[in-house]
Amino acid sequence: MAAALIHDIVIVGGGTAGWMAALGLATVVGDRYRIRLVESDEIGTVGVGEATIPLIQRFNRIVGIDEHDFLRETGGTFKLAIEFVNWGRVGDRYMHGFGRVGQDLWTVGFEQYWHRMRLAGGARPLGDYAITQQAARANRFMPARPEPANSPLADIAYAYHFDAGRYARFLRKLAEARGVRRTEGRITHATRGESGDVDAVALASGERIGGELFIDCSGFRALLIEETLKTGFDDWSHWLPCDRALAVPCESTTPLTPYTRATAHRAGWQWRIPLQHRIGNGHVYCSRHVSDDEATATLLANLDGPPLADPRPLRFTAGMRRKTWHRNVVAIGLAGGFLEPLESTSIHLVQQTIQLLIDFFPDRGFSAADVDEFNAQSRFHWERIRDFIVLHYHVNQRDDSAFWRDCAHMAVPDTLRQKMALYKAHGRVTRFNSELFTETAWLQVMAGQNLLPDSFHPLAALQPEDSVHAYLEAVHRSVAASVVQMPDHADYIARHCAG
Repeated sequence: MAAALIHDIVIVGGGTAGWMAALGLATVVGDRYRIRLVESDEIGTVGVGEATIPLIQRFNRIVGIDEHDFLRETGGTFKLAIEFVNWGRVGDRYMHGFGRVGQDLWTVGFEQYWHRMRLAGGARPLGDYAITQQAARANRFMPARPEPANSPLADIAYAYHFDAGRYARFLRKLAEARGVRRTEGRITHATRGESGDVDAVALASGERIGGELFIDCSGFRALLIEETLKTGFDDWSHWLPCDRALAVPCESTTPLTPYTRATAHRAGWQWRIPLQHRIGNGHVYCSRHVSDDEATATLLANLDGPPLADPRPLRFTAGMRRKTWHRNVVAIGLAGGFLEPLESTSIHLVQQTIQLLIDFFPDRGFSAADVDEFNAQSRFHWERIRDFIVLHYHVNQRDDSAFWRDCAHMAVPDTLRQKMALYKAHGRVTRFNSELFTETAWLQVMAGQNLLPDSFHPLAALQPEDSVHAYLEAVHRSVAASVVQMPDHADYIARHCAG
């Protein structure tokens, strides 16, 4: 006999995570479940997850968000890439662009012919063959266009930058229109029933809100998953030593760039996220290597315009809960763990957890097999993203500070070590079990930070060298000609989605 269905879902905390969960669940379950979100205006949200990756478009399609309305409401801009400055060596610059690099050529991947010509001295920088990188550098943008056939214009992949506070309010409006009930109030504690599951949250007002499935979006506090259930936390700071951040907006400047920038400093890095109405900035750093005052001075000295507020401090530990789903509580967002926003994965991990919850949505029986599989898949995604971020720190040739020397010599996770060894031999990058970052993403970061293979796929040697060189040059010319057809990023926004 099937177990009884759940009727009451309680989301603890608002912000991006809470309202994404509310809207996603309300869209899927309609009015068959009661969804209640509890948040307090007294408690601020972290609100710095303002850059995304292209998979957010999938969430927008599912919940029915119009792209232009969304960007207008959130002061958003388009994002084609992330530029990395000073990550390999001081003075180095490269981009991790979305979408593909090059075009298919004969037997093996494009990158293998690039490796061959690079070793022969006949290849351009990798980014010259990628339309999103070249468009980003030219400050141009347009959505992908399927015509003409085989044009790089069909390969334009993009994401967004937006104001996190405005985004949460935008999601709230949509969620409430679909039946989500919001309760204003500060939660003092949660209570557990005889089974050990959470059965209610208690508010400072004295109100008690009961439920059957609880979604913990309470941020770093982790009110339900940790404070109440004592789930445990896996600390990854030995691989990701940064433990503090400062965030500050500044006035906008021109041009309006369609990419995020991550600039490495002496003991961390600085983000730059251009919006329509301001630029979001922040400094992620390791407090063992630089003081808070020094970190603040570095941040403020590297803004494009006057600051619009005082820097806001954040403290964190990189890692994740030992279980993202424990008993009848699912942790989403910062309650589930933290990975610094170097590759703009914070909002994606929220989206990923919501999707997993939908895939393994429970009845009152809370099947242990379902929960275990949910946790296994969640951990896989977190760990593979962790490896990609660790790669940025580990593959550096900087000798200007102890921080970077320590990162270069640290022992990395076995999964990352194996991937790097495979690449170093013949330039091969494998993507396992639909992990988030593609072969092209890994290629761009490894090559951008001067990790280059000793050889290439043997089958890339089957074609005459002059033919390979001519094809690479044809790809470069095709990309350059396509970029010229694209409008200026700021002009595109002004025409379609200016706030």
